[in-house]
Amino acid sequence: MTSRFRFGFLALTWLVTSNDSFAEPKPAQPEHTNRLAQEKSPYLLQHAHNPVDWYPWGEEAFAKARCENKPLFLSIGYSTCHWCHVMAHESFENEEVAATMNREFVNIKVDREERPDVDRVYMTFVQATTGGGGWPMSVWLTPDLKPFVGGTYFPPEDRYGQPAFKTVLERIAAAWKENHDSIVEQGGRIVAALRESQSGATAEGKIDAAILDAAYRQIDHSYDPKEGGFGNAPKFPRPVTLNFLTRFYARDPRSEPGKHALEMTLFTLRKMGAGGMHDHIGGGFHRYSVDRYWHVPHFEKMLYDQAQLAGAYLNAFQITRDQLCEAVARDILDYVARDMTSKEGGFFSAEDADSPVVAAGADRGHAETKEGAFYVWAKKEIDAALGDAAEVFDFHYGVQPHGNAPEGSDPQDEFRGKNILIERHTIAETAKHFRKTEEEIGKLLAQSRTKLFSIRSKRPRPHLDDKIIAAWNGLMISAYARAAQVLDEPRYLEIAIRAAKFLGRNLYEEKSKLLYRNYRVGRSDIEGFADDYAFVIQGLLDLYEASFDIEWLKFAAQLQETQDHLFFDEKNGGYFSTSGKDESVFLRMKDDNDGAEPAASSVAALNLLRLAQFRDDKQMADRARKTTDAFATTLSHFPSAMPLMLVALDYSLSKPRQIVIAGTKDAPETKALVKEVHRHFLPNTVLFLADDAEGQKYLGEKNEAIRAMSPIDKKTAAYVCENFTCKAPVADVKQLAELLKF
Repeated sequence: MTSRFRFGFLALTWLVTSNDSFAEPKPAQPEHTNRLAQEKSPYLLQHAHNPVDWYPWGEEAFAKARCENKPLFLSIGYSTCHWCHVMAHESFENEEVAATMNREFVNIKVDREERPDVDRVYMTFVQATTGGGGWPMSVWLTPDLKPFVGGTYFPPEDRYGQPAFKTVLERIAAAWKENHDSIVEQGGRIVAALRESQSGATAEGKIDAAILDAAYRQIDHSYDPKEGGFGNAPKFPRPVTLNFLTRFYARDPRSEPGKHALEMTLFTLRKMGAGGMHDHIGGGFHRYSVDRYWHVPHFEKMLYDQAQLAGAYLNAFQITRDQLCEAVARDILDYVARDMTSKEGGFFSAEDADSPVVAAGADRGHAETKEGAFYVWAKKEIDAALGDAAEVFDFHYGVQPHGNAPEGSDPQDEFRGKNILIERHTIAETAKHFRKTEEEIGKLLAQSRTKLFSIRSKRPRPHLDDKIIAAWNGLMISAYARAAQVLDEPRYLEIAIRAAKFLGRNLYEEKSKLLYRNYRVGRSDIEGFADDYAFVIQGLLDLYEASFDIEWLKFAAQLQETQDHLFFDEKNGGYFSTSGKDESVFLRMKDDNDGAEPAASSVAALNLLRLAQFRDDKQMADRARKTTDAFATTLSHFPSAMPLMLVALDYSLSKPRQIVIAGTKDAPETKALVKEVHRHFLPNTVLFLADDAEGQKYLGEKNEAIRAMSPIDKKTAAYVCENFTCKAPVADVKQLAELLKF
């Protein structure tokens, strides 16, 4: 989220930037139970037995604040957030701190993953007034929800010039009593300024292909040619950037910028895949690397990272046929299927960075937790488990007797004597060192990983956030649907279909045509946001192209209609994040940054362009272009902030291609032609099946060209078209391959 303004108003800016160690807190008294015990969110339930009298976001808390004329303390976080845990243990479980909070404030807890709308509004305030942001987020509001003080984490005692949380509470309580009227007035001015910043002024700047080149240059400028990735530590995976670069390459694969865009992508993917951010034993990726070498991760695992990174590795595999990219993609997908999928088929949200560490003789009921405890290894553990194979494993994965964290990456000595597995050497280098074949080394390492996985599975696991979020499930459905195509893996298609059916049964209401945000022990009452619609629609479009089941395309079209009705800005273009129904959220914002999750408008623009091809609908294409134009100011000044919007721009500027396979869905000839299409990286292309059945009938309702397409001489035929001006149909796989070349 970018901050386009600053306030001159009073704000607390004491943000924690250090990684200091903290004293082990006393556990909260078990007899405390507050209103959060009635909630479904894992994050809120983590605080249900705090001595703090927490309320969920809602009218009960607001009414109490108005009635008692107390300020609200709003604490926003999520269940797998490390620093949220730290502040909870240090402050919210402390009886004395809780007494002050309960006496002076009405206290509200919000799960940012459940209520991203609330999070966005107050994060905008915190970033604008402090220059930074993060979680836990701490904001003080007037009884009518206007923010007047904000920050993130506050320590339990004064430290390095930063005041203790209790001191902050006392100062704000005193200020409220002594300067009540001026604080209320200040809150009103802040809200006015926030609204002004989101007022939807006319976008400025020219939107054309030159912006793609400018974004490429910005990304190249931040590229780390030695270690891959972009910028310095901490390093984030940034799959949206990698996806832009592969499409920039596809625009002109023979040009030097195109070649370099692909080089940056592949080198980054290989470095990430070899690094400690990649879980070499259990699969999947951790959130980010604290160092520039991809060595020491922040160990949290998020579903949206798995989905987008799987897609990035699949794109790279399609372009290069590099088996490493295939292996990493499968590794991610198999991890999610095993550890982050519900019995009903939906995907869970995240796994925590922290896990219990139980020392000998300790009280197992109050085990200390440490970041990464589940994932790191002492050399003696590995050597004992692997026997003679340990020497090869230790060489390949950089295992050292005293631990292998690079100097300066572990200031708290969290990993002293421990090893974070990294591929210090390639298979070829390890084979050469031990004078064995690459096949022998690969087999030995696989056997060693299996043994260590079995041992690790007996350790206390990190906390699992088992919310099923519509948006993130949409991203994951896309990943599995794409993998089913690219890897020719029916199992992945089955997983995608199960998840889509779960969403249809549990997070969609047929009567109202509405999506809901999340599911845990039943559907929540929170209606879906723009990103829920956009990401699920994308998943359904990918699922249609993987399965040719026309019901998924119909579902996508229906959700697009609902999304347009609820969120599209008819005046200025683009999609608001919220519908505006909830009056307690006083800003309707448009995300203007493709970050850890892409902006809803970016994905929606791509969806519209694809649906415009499927449905031959010029209005959808126009709405996509209006969405892109709405972000002209951002794209003109800092185009690399919205790499996925640039993918949509590239699509709109290109001659879109349609590939129609005319034949019976399950016929061997049809499958052979479809498989050939899947071998190629084909951005800005949609794939249809003309099956002379329900699917073709639906597609032909608005698309005259599709109605006329049929097999040739009773043989399945492939039509390759631009704007439905088609080349002569072919029935031979080799002829199709020639037509699909760049």
